[in-house]
Amino acid sequence: MCLMVKCAICVHLIYSDIVQKCREELKAIRETNPDLKPTLAIIQVCLCCYIPADFVSTQIGLNVMQICLPRQCTEDEVIDEILRLNEDSRVHGIFLHLPQSFLSRSVRNAIKPQKDVDGIYFFCNTLLDAPLIGKMAVLVGVEGPLKATIQCLLQNNGMMVQTCQWSSKHLQKQFLCVVCYFQQQRAMLLCFRRDIWLNHKSDIEISRAQTPKPISQLAQEIGLLPEELEAYGNTKAKVHLSLLNRFQHQPNGKYVLVAGITPTPLGEGKSTVTTGLVQALSAHLKLNSFACLRQPSQGPTFGVKGGAAGGGYAQVIPMEEFNLHLTGDIHAITAANNLVAAAIDARILHEATQSDKALYRRLVPSVNGVRCFSPIQMARLQRLGINESDPSDLTPEEVRAFVRLDLDPEKVTWQRVVDTNDRFLRKITVGQANTEKGHARQTQFDIAVASEIMAILALTDGLADMRARLGRMVVGSNRNGQPITADDLGVTGALAVLMKDAIKPTLMQTLEGTPVFVHAGPFANIAHGNSSVLADKLALKLVGEEGFVVTEAGFGADIGMEKFFNIKCRTSGLKPDVVVLVATVRALKMHGGGPNVYTFHIFTTFYIYCIFERLQLVYHYGCSNLKKQIQIAHLFGVPVVVALNVFKTDTQAEIELVCRIAEASGASAAVQCHHWSRGGRGSVELAQAVKKVASQKNNFQFLYNLQDSIVEKIRTIAQKVYGADDIELSPEAQAKIDYYNQQGFGALPICMAKTHLSLSHMPEKKGVPTGFILPIRDIRASIGAGFIYPLVGTMSTMPGLPTRPCFYDIDLDPVTEEIKGLF
Repeated sequence: MCLMVKCAICVHLIYSDIVQKCREELKAIRETNPDLKPTLAIIQVCLCCYIPADFVSTQIGLNVMQICLPRQCTEDEVIDEILRLNEDSRVHGIFLHLPQSFLSRSVRNAIKPQKDVDGIYFFCNTLLDAPLIGKMAVLVGVEGPLKATIQCLLQNNGMMVQTCQWSSKHLQKQFLCVVCYFQQQRAMLLCFRRDIWLNHKSDIEISRAQTPKPISQLAQEIGLLPEELEAYGNTKAKVHLSLLNRFQHQPNGKYVLVAGITPTPLGEGKSTVTTGLVQALSAHLKLNSFACLRQPSQGPTFGVKGGAAGGGYAQVIPMEEFNLHLTGDIHAITAANNLVAAAIDARILHEATQSDKALYRRLVPSVNGVRCFSPIQMARLQRLGINESDPSDLTPEEVRAFVRLDLDPEKVTWQRVVDTNDRFLRKITVGQANTEKGHARQTQFDIAVASEIMAILALTDGLADMRARLGRMVVGSNRNGQPITADDLGVTGALAVLMKDAIKPTLMQTLEGTPVFVHAGPFANIAHGNSSVLADKLALKLVGEEGFVVTEAGFGADIGMEKFFNIKCRTSGLKPDVVVLVATVRALKMHGGGPNVYTFHIFTTFYIYCIFERLQLVYHYGCSNLKKQIQIAHLFGVPVVVALNVFKTDTQAEIELVCRIAEASGASAAVQCHHWSRGGRGSVELAQAVKKVASQKNNFQFLYNLQDSIVEKIRTIAQKVYGADDIELSPEAQAKIDYYNQQGFGALPICMAKTHLSLSHMPEKKGVPTGFILPIRDIRASIGAGFIYPLVGTMSTMPGLPTRPCFYDIDLDPVTEEIKGLF
């Protein structure tokens, strides 16, 4: 009898044993989700043995879809069918009932983890690909037909198999490999760890269980005066920038940056580490401390990743206010950005349909019989070399130069933005209405946090500087190749008005009452990925010389940290004292060759990852990424403390191994952190290590000189940070470099737009990729923000929604007005 026949029999017997329980569970699910129709798709080849689909459908209540492929079908045809079912939202599970000859690695890999109803395929794909001959396996808590199936698989691969109950002691010491089976969750190497997550309160439940201090009380505790605060309700407030003047002679505190290894799609917990660290510093070490975090975009909040308030017992509260709207800064950025876009298209239209005289009459109208230039128009006249101040004194040539920006529609670089992941806005056509008189053009939307105005907010040091930066923003070029700015459009003053409140950092608090500044939110893969300079400067003054300010850089150290040093620190003049590098065993196993990590939502959220000890994955290749990120920090002369964000599934041997390798690789200290489950007391060891290392002198330096050429600066980052052999410029990128050099923009720092899922440009390449050429597809300039940003590979500035976004689980209780499903 073939192996798959045995598997089919086992499945049938398991269904028979638990049919009543399945009925009850499906009934309960339908009561809360009446429109849900759970559907199982079975792929089989003609003449393969019988699957009791009618039994499953009638006795249990599952809808069953049977796909019968021809016996002569190819592997590619099987994979195509799997991929089609992966994207079919009506299908919740896929079962492969195929002969062994069809079950290649490619076929097994094709199934989305969230739809693999038979964990045996993940089991085959991971554990059975390892060299296991002669090793001992123990089956823990598995009984009946499934035990026989797994035992057969293991024995066929040369392993000795024993069974054991959960009550047995010293399992890890006795066996090299433990295959864990959780009752009713038919998974092997990669499990739905329902027991870990569903037995704990959700992040939002933990947040609501704590009553925040009134924001006025928190402000008083940290030394703010009542007139320096603008309250937005009882739990958050804007802080006036006048505070900087009052504290101008106060010495700065210690400056700590939290970065991370190359993450999984779930993130490795930098926000929770940041929050847990300041809770430990304040509540347990009794040191003044401040966290400075970015405002989360609603794109990932409603997309895949969820919010960014931290989590568990290390989070910013109230978390729903943190994650949704906050004080409206991103909305202000969106309004300002799109005002520029509207001004661009309107100006192109009006110039194309009016004479010089008509344009001049409308741009400089007569009010009560008097015509005069506005201040921003006077500034444009001065840039044109026109010294007249009376509109009637301009010559026809001067009038034409003044009224004609002559923007080339094909050379407009400014995009509209929206704070939503919307892939269908990546390329659009505007101006199709009859009223636009045929002036249609192709353009696109970016996500709001990729706007140059967001970058300006994050890098400015005050209102005057912000207004000047807004005016310098280049929106395109005219037909002679000269740059056109927001000042030329006359929109700068209006932008400053829209941004006048957004420039003030928002004060909130952690679960343990430690102060937090939330300000700005540029992504690290498509922008520079750090919270604002202003928030950091305010916090450094408030904590005093012996205090600590902990800020976070987005994604891996190769992206967020590199930009923090080369862009943010150049702008602010601040020097970091220590880098906290966040790692997880889960991510290190992935980098070591283990399976990818996913998140998905069926009826709740599950994380899928390796649940048992795999020291070889961590030791041989996994820690290579950790070592590389430590080396990157050392390029800038800053000491590193590794924070191992511990999960319940991590073994002590794995934890000790990672910490030992980190210290051997040059980290000043490596400590395990339990802030998610214990709050500040779970990060006391980390706080002590940070305090010790931050007191030591470092030799902070930048990676490149601004006077290096644009190409050399890009090459330096690619080779020294990413590990590339070299870079490859597309013709378009080279043309942009030539243009920017001609316009005098060559001395700006570089902000690489690159995937965060790999050190390279290839998201699937984990660990430390080598031997690759980094392709530069295009290069853009954010002159107001003050950097050049190359687009690496296929990097997009507008994310898309997945098949099942987070918004499926978000709702509002109409009675209590409480938000549900946010995480």
